[in-house]
Amino acid sequence: MDHFMEEVVVKRNRGMSSVLYVLANVVMVISAILGFMYLQVLFVQFNVFGLIQTLAMLGIAVLLFLRRDRLRTEYEYTFTNGDLDFAQVFNNQKRKTLGTMRVKNVESFGPVDSNAFRKFINMPGMKRRNWFLNRDAKLYYFYYQKESAKNIIVFEPSDELVDMIRKYLPHGVYQE
Repeated sequence: MDHFMEEVVVKRNRGMSSVLYVLANVVMVISAILGFMYLQVLFVQFNVFGLIQTLAMLGIAVLLFLRRDRLRTEYEYTFTNGDLDFAQVFNNQKRKTLGTMRVKNVESFGPVDSNAFRKFINMPGMKRRNWFLNRDAKLYYFYYQKESAKNIIVFEPSDELVDMIRKYLPHGVYQE
């Protein structure tokens, strides 16, 4: 019998990010229009200040076009028979795979508010990955070592996903 669960984590309070997304679109369009207007002026009368203005406006427009989708970020956790896949989704269009973890290779797993997490997070040389959106959610961590590097992943699974993960953990790995 296969154990499969897919979970998408979205930001709970999306009001500010929605306002920023609309503002980014408006600034992108205005800076593109201004950049092309400055470009037309450059063809008539060239000066260095006009070139700098043109490049700045067009640069802002291109940068906002490429990065505005990051304002609407979601995380996706997919659990399949002991393997947990992490992905970051931008604006429901672009997907970035963050990695796959075999749960049985984890050295420690538990809630972030545990003493074990505080011990691990203060270790020197720890590489921390925050794959969550809501700071007030019930956060959990995975601690593992890969190629002698210490890693910790903090994420926000549902209670149902935590129960499924615990079934595949080795004895003594879950820390409360």
